[in-house]
Amino acid sequence: MATANLLAPHFQDADKAREYLEALRWPDGVICPHCGVIGDHYRLQGKSTRPGLWKCKDCRKQFSVTVNTVFSDSKIPLNKWLLAVHLICASKKAISSHQLHRMLGVTYKSAWFMTHRIREAMKSENGGLLGSGGGTVEADETYWGNNGKKPRNARGYQHKMKVVSLVERGGEKRSVVVRSVNAKSLREVLDANVSKSARLMTDEHSGYTLLGREFAEHGVTSHSNGEYARGDIHSNTVESSFSLLKRGLIGAFHHVGEQHLQRYVTEFDYRWNNRKINDKERSDKLLTQVAGKRLTYKGPNKEVDV
Repeated sequence: MATANLLAPHFQDADKAREYLEALRWPDGVICPHCGVIGDHYRLQGKSTRPGLWKCKDCRKQFSVTVNTVFSDSKIPLNKWLLAVHLICASKKAISSHQLHRMLGVTYKSAWFMTHRIREAMKSENGGLLGSGGGTVEADETYWGNNGKKPRNARGYQHKMKVVSLVERGGEKRSVVVRSVNAKSLREVLDANVSKSARLMTDEHSGYTLLGREFAEHGVTSHSNGEYARGDIHSNTVESSFSLLKRGLIGAFHHVGEQHLQRYVTEFDYRWNNRKINDKERSDKLLTQVAGKRLTYKGPNKEVDV
C-alpha cells in the first residue's frame, strides 16, 4: 500500500501545505466558510496580501482554507500541522506531545495544544445509531489509572476512570468516558448510540440485564464461569480493542487526567475505525473533517484557545 513520504513538499513548505489542504477540502471548488457558497470567489493577490487569501463575491468576506478549522489563528506553519496530523494518524499506539515537540521543533506547550486540536477533529461525524436494521453491537467497559487516591473502603475498580465502548461488527467503534458504570449511565450511552433494532452482545454485568430487553436480541456470555463465546454471541471484538488503548495510554502517555481522557479514547477510536486504510489515507481523511471543530480550554483564571 502507498504510504506518505515524510519529505513530501506539503510537509516541508507552508504554501505547498496550503495547496494540499485546499485540494482535499475543496475538491469541487472553493467553499466560503462564512456563507457556504461554492465557487463564486476570487483569490486576493496584492503585494501586501498573505498567500491563500480568498474573497467571496456573495458575502464579500475574506477567508482562507484554515478559517473555521482546528488550524484557525495558529502561528505554527501549516506544513508542521499536516505533519503532526500524519504522525498521529500513523502511530498505531499513539505518539506523545513530547515526541511531537522534539520532531516538529515547536515548544511542548504548542505540541500539546496541537495534539488536542487534532483529537477534536477525530470525533465521529457519523451521527447515526449503531446496529440499525438488525446489526450486531458489542458493549463492554474498561478501567484506566487512578481517579485520585484510592479510598480506604473502595471496592473493585470504582476508584478508577471508566470507559464504555461500543463496537458494531463490521462497522464503527464509539467510546464514552462515564463517571460510574451502572444501569443509569449504561442506558444513557446505549440510548444515544445504539438502535433498538440491534442485536446487543455483553458480558453478565448486571447493568445490562434490564436494558438488554429493549433490543431485538440480547446475547450474554458469563465470563465469571469461563464462557467467552457461544456461537456468535460474544463481546470479544470490543474487548480486543481495549488492548491497543491500554498499551497506548501506558506506553505513550503514562498519565492521562480524567478531564482529557475522552479526547484520548476518541483518538484511539479514530485509528481503530480507519485501521483498514493506509496511513496516508487515514490522515487525508482527517484533513477533510477539520472544519467546525474549534477547541478552547477554560483554565482556573483564563480561557486558553488551543
